[in-house]
Amino acid sequence: MYKSPLDVRRKAVQFHSEPSRVIAKSYLPGGEARIKHIIKRILALPEDQTNQLLADLNADFSMRHKNIEQIFRNNFAVIKQWIPEKTIFSVEKQCLLGAYFTHEYSIEGAAFFNPSIVSHPDQSHLKAGCLRFILSFRSTGEGHISSIEFRSGVIDENNELSFDPVSKLVETPELIENPTYDKYVFSLKIEDMEAKHTISEEILQPLPDQFKLSDLQRSIQQELDKYPDPTPLLHETIEKIYWLARSNYELKFRSDHRISERVIFPVSENESRGIEDARFVKFVEDDGSINYYATYTAYNGFNILPQLLETKDFFHFKIRTLNGKAVQNKGMALFPRRVDGKYMMISRQDGENMYIMASDNLHFWHQAELLQVPKYPWEFIQIGNCGSPLETEAGWILLTHGVGAMRRYCIGAYLLDLEDPTKVIGQLPEPLLSPMENEREGYVPNVLYTCGAIIHNDEVIIPYSMSDAASGIAVVSLKQLLVRLQAQAAA
Repeated sequence: MYKSPLDVRRKAVQFHSEPSRVIAKSYLPGGEARIKHIIKRILALPEDQTNQLLADLNADFSMRHKNIEQIFRNNFAVIKQWIPEKTIFSVEKQCLLGAYFTHEYSIEGAAFFNPSIVSHPDQSHLKAGCLRFILSFRSTGEGHISSIEFRSGVIDENNELSFDPVSKLVETPELIENPTYDKYVFSLKIEDMEAKHTISEEILQPLPDQFKLSDLQRSIQQELDKYPDPTPLLHETIEKIYWLARSNYELKFRSDHRISERVIFPVSENESRGIEDARFVKFVEDDGSINYYATYTAYNGFNILPQLLETKDFFHFKIRTLNGKAVQNKGMALFPRRVDGKYMMISRQDGENMYIMASDNLHFWHQAELLQVPKYPWEFIQIGNCGSPLETEAGWILLTHGVGAMRRYCIGAYLLDLEDPTKVIGQLPEPLLSPMENEREGYVPNVLYTCGAIIHNDEVIIPYSMSDAASGIAVVSLKQLLVRLQAQAAA
């Protein structure tokens, strides 16, 4: 284990996976023929048996989900297309049909790791020196499908942490069926996909500056109506436009969902195999307005796609694609404000070195500049960011991960110039955090990793995962860290 010269204190609290935290999601066993066989069997049941089966299901599952019958009705809607036309059945039969095409999924069944931390949007009713926070985690279940979960609590004036009770229930949000799109940004994305031509322009031209999915569908249908014999280019263009629209969607949790009950589970085809390593940041615009963003990696089992999540309140979330040749890899981390009028991100381009990017548009990133290559033995294999940079008067503190011999992941730190973050002005020659003996065992051994830290009461508070088996929190003096980073800069 590498020894840090800094006094890094690990808090006693640890976060472990809890397999009993389950969501109820749609379940389609087999293909269309098998689905129709199942439906036929259920429709043949007498009404009294239907009622009894439904009552038994309610008794077994109503304490595990806030509204199990609504979940059944939602999943009935998924299989309704396979029910013979003009079939008459009761509301109870409808719910029972939905129940047979529902299953529970343990979102933390395999792992619970890679945390990030931000201040909570609501800082009311706190004593001076206290901060309410939100922790995000990557949770992984059956089939290695990852989602985003949350916890919350308060850091007091002495930087002691207390945590809000964790609900036994966990629910997915409502998918907003008719989201809104920005025409200018949508058009730029079409161009970035090399699909900007006469057909796409004819589809977008009649749309308002802020248009709904239904507006887009009508415009596409009008374009199809012009061509009795559609060309391959028309079909390809429409497919790309729909792909883009489906990749940009909105989610909304009910107001009675506590923060620990909210889970963002994969929705689009691009993320069907997981939402990985969300790096949350509280972003302050030049006019003082605040948004919370998270860059994450969408994975469909074959390809990765960098995505951007946006929220103001952690109830309503917008998911948008990131575009440009510089966002084709993992591990993006957004700066918490514009620098010299531009958005900036730390990025990874080649899986080995660390890069930095600047852009006039949050959604488009076309150029990347090499920031740093592996320098010390503990990071010879690769380096990357560990969340958004932290602003101080001395410069931007950037937590990093380095991979060394035996694929050991350690957490390090850089200091970037405040006015020009493309300049590295300090770097710890040794890890800030490396796996202790009791942190080495787990789903992925010998790995310490974080997706974002904060500064509070002159300390850097770092939530981190240990070997993908659990997560903890470490604290280091901001002054000590800066002194060490600045000493390295002067050396």
